[in-house]
Amino acid sequence: MAELRPRDPKGQREGFTTGACAAAAAKAAARVLARGAAVDAIETTLPNGQKVTFPLQRCDRDGQRATCSVIKDAGDDPDCTHGAELVAEVELRREPGVEIRGGDGVAVVTKPGLGLPVGAPAVNPVPRRNITEMVLEELEGSGFAGATVTLSVPQGEEMAKQTINARLGLIGGISILGTSGIVKPYSTAAFRASVVQAIDVAAERGIATLALTTGGKSEAYAMKLYPELPEDAFIQVGDFIGTGVRHAARRRIARAIIVGMIGKLSKMADGKMMTHAAGSEVSMELLAQIAEELGARPEIAAEIRQANTARHVLELCQREGLTGVAGGICRRVVEHTSRHAGGALEVHACLVDFNGALLGRYPAGAASAASAEKAEDP
Repeated sequence: MAELRPRDPKGQREGFTTGACAAAAAKAAARVLARGAAVDAIETTLPNGQKVTFPLQRCDRDGQRATCSVIKDAGDDPDCTHGAELVAEVELRREPGVEIRGGDGVAVVTKPGLGLPVGAPAVNPVPRRNITEMVLEELEGSGFAGATVTLSVPQGEEMAKQTINARLGLIGGISILGTSGIVKPYSTAAFRASVVQAIDVAAERGIATLALTTGGKSEAYAMKLYPELPEDAFIQVGDFIGTGVRHAARRRIARAIIVGMIGKLSKMADGKMMTHAAGSEVSMELLAQIAEELGARPEIAAEIRQANTARHVLELCQREGLTGVAGGICRRVVEHTSRHAGGALEVHACLVDFNGALLGRYPAGAASAASAEKAEDP
């Protein structure tokens, strides 16, 4: 493993990105060829400018080719690529420039909208630049001006099954990622970036209606509610509904259907566009007001105000026959998210229970996604 990263303020250890590990492996292989001697560790410069020494898992030379590898240490981030071996095979050449190819376990781009050409290996722009810089650094004074770098990840195709790569059109393995070289534990920035990327893919495909869901279960329920939508239209935004609706509007998506359960939707109904438990709470006061608008007796409203969870509120309302509460929550979700998107996005909302049954939606008489899109066609 590379040098241990310091712990963040929460006591969690940072790690290194696949891009940083790939750049280190490529730099080491280039050094072996340029200097003619094997190495067991390599100091590299991360995209953020920090210098880090990575021990090598492998360092071999076969004639004009050298192969080195680095084991990824993701720190305390629960990444499926933790422990992955990033392998770089390098062949030097007299012609200037560094060509980066993808081998086994590195995904191939098959859909537009990912910032990479279709058919290219899934090596994102920052890691690509970092790999190029690190290899060229080793070639100074060697008589060589360029190199061919082939990246591979043993078991990468299996690892990718735990990601959304296939849905995004990244087929055959994992992506080589990272903007700083550092993995932040439970990185919210990484998740937000994945939401943006998924919306970009949908936009490039010309999808007019997205189903933005708060998690895996709500996504499965949304797929049953809207079977006419293509798979790329379903996007798990998690806690980042604000990012979802704003970026959808920015990409000129016509419509977003928000599908979730009462906890997350109650927070959105209160205007919270980031719904993580640590950053926002359900307003029992708001839920009581919605119930009162529907004729809830004072003692029931008081009980709602004292409820422990949004799920408890749902049970109380169902017991009292206040079936319109779910629709009232959805109406407020639509109002807040539409405003957050700058009025440039048509928003619908659906509240489902924990078994996927539809409890309420707004607009109440909303047509299916398919019929709505047909109505827009000239």
